[in-house]
Amino acid sequence: MKQSKIPLAQTIVQLCKAKGIQHIVISPGSRNAPLTIGFTNDNYFKCYSIVDERCAAFFALGIIQKTNKPVVVVCTSGSALLNYYPAVAEAFYSDLPLVVISADRPKYLIGIGDGQTINQKNVFDNHVLYYADLKQDISDTSHNDEELQIFKSFENKLEKVLCIKKSIQQQNELEINRALNFAFGLKGPVQINAPFEEPLYDLVENLTINPKNISPVSDLNTVGDLSEYISKWNESSKKMILVGVNRPNSLEQKYLDLLQEDESVIVFTETTSNLYGDLIFPSIDKIIAPLSESEFKELQPDILLTFGGLIVSKKIKAFLRTYQPVEHWHIDEKKANDTFFCLNKHFKTKPNVFFEDFLSKTKIKKSDYRKFWLNVRRFRTKKHEEYLKKIPFSDFIVFHNVLNSLPRDTNVHFGNSSAIRYAQLFDLNSSLNVFCNRGTSGIDGSTSTAIGYSSASENQTILITGDLSFFYDSNALWNDYIPNSFRIILVNNSGGGIFRILPGDKNTENFDTFFETKHSLKAEQLCNMFNFAYYKAKDSKELKKELLDFYSLSTKPKLLEIFTPRTLNDSILLDYFKFIK
Repeated sequence: MKQSKIPLAQTIVQLCKAKGIQHIVISPGSRNAPLTIGFTNDNYFKCYSIVDERCAAFFALGIIQKTNKPVVVVCTSGSALLNYYPAVAEAFYSDLPLVVISADRPKYLIGIGDGQTINQKNVFDNHVLYYADLKQDISDTSHNDEELQIFKSFENKLEKVLCIKKSIQQQNELEINRALNFAFGLKGPVQINAPFEEPLYDLVENLTINPKNISPVSDLNTVGDLSEYISKWNESSKKMILVGVNRPNSLEQKYLDLLQEDESVIVFTETTSNLYGDLIFPSIDKIIAPLSESEFKELQPDILLTFGGLIVSKKIKAFLRTYQPVEHWHIDEKKANDTFFCLNKHFKTKPNVFFEDFLSKTKIKKSDYRKFWLNVRRFRTKKHEEYLKKIPFSDFIVFHNVLNSLPRDTNVHFGNSSAIRYAQLFDLNSSLNVFCNRGTSGIDGSTSTAIGYSSASENQTILITGDLSFFYDSNALWNDYIPNSFRIILVNNSGGGIFRILPGDKNTENFDTFFETKHSLKAEQLCNMFNFAYYKAKDSKELKKELLDFYSLSTKPKLLEIFTPRTLNDSILLDYFKFIK
């Protein structure tokens, strides 16, 4: 098996292998050639070649969402690395173990005007868990320039002093182990910066190094003494649980069943929570948007217990910030965001571990809390159905029809902004696995992430997205790993229609250009370019017809573009909240 001659490249590849990292997303370049050679010549790794680094990193996030394991992205030196930043930020706030391995120039070539060279040290400083600044292999050089060799010899000695008498190899092994263990243990992005000297393409038949794999320190993951909190819980007649982004099947059903037995508990779930139950309250905005001040006070909980990732609903955030609970507790191994400005306690453990201990000691409390809000939910659902029958074709109708059409047991990715917010108004099929990049809530990589997930999944993956998000990330389709089962449903309302529901002057040239960003783009030519089957619909009749066969087996992936009225969607959505009141 051929390998790069450079010991540093061998060290990185072998330690990734030793720790069980299999998926490697490579963007082509020259400076990263030693790493590319190492990863692609070892059949243990599944390697992907994606030209656009921004798309490549979001593609990797999709694989992480599916496998729940670290994925490596590899790029050349210079501005290529900076294109990873949006996905690095998303990984940081979504707790996804993205491993960035950036090839770099040797130190003596940085800051002298050499091509394709930037200062790569700590470039993601505020958004990575660990930065490993590796040292250059000095011994294996083949330059004949005597002065340069003298400089390198001095640099080699200096590096050894700075490494506190450890060899460069030992120091590099330690740093790589630390970075990868951080990614595994704390679930977040890390950067490993690796300087490589030319020649970059020399090969050897056998490995020349055998790096030491240092295992991460295990976390016992205990919850501590819960007696104080159990007492408060048992005394309270108004308890609210709010669940944000949550991996499918990550919470054991028995705990959800126990919570639903207690009529003093309301469980609010977001679309991204992947939790379902008869007594659970999905579609949060549908419940709380029309409430009066007295009703808000009636809903105000004594105790708020949260777990999962970031919250989509602006309305629940506004409610809980205004009508704060006496106690807010959050369950998470890593962090607790004070989203509602009243956080009292962070239980640093997994929800399953917490509930195993906690619910075995709590008591069911008599209360009308949930009963009252179940009646509200039934009323809202009835009004919701009535509203659907009286409105014209629009984004609202489209999401109703599309969400009802989704096949069972499929993976559904939502684009950010309008797509995920519309989804929050509907009850979804409980067999669906739902994902959305809510770490930074950006529109920049939704398509790439969905495709990455699809490439690693045996089940069909469907992306539901808006037009700005889709066209912004259209390079995502420049990808050789898209399964024929992959589907995109593109709701094209000719701009950022979500901005039309916000305060401010509308239907002016300034608003159209700089806020809504009105456009006349269509996806058909992109589909022709990237070999997608193209479908379109402009009214309910056409939409229902196209959806009949859209999810069926095919010889290429499919895209359905649905055109909706740009100037009607905002008023239909705003009127909805008035109607269901």
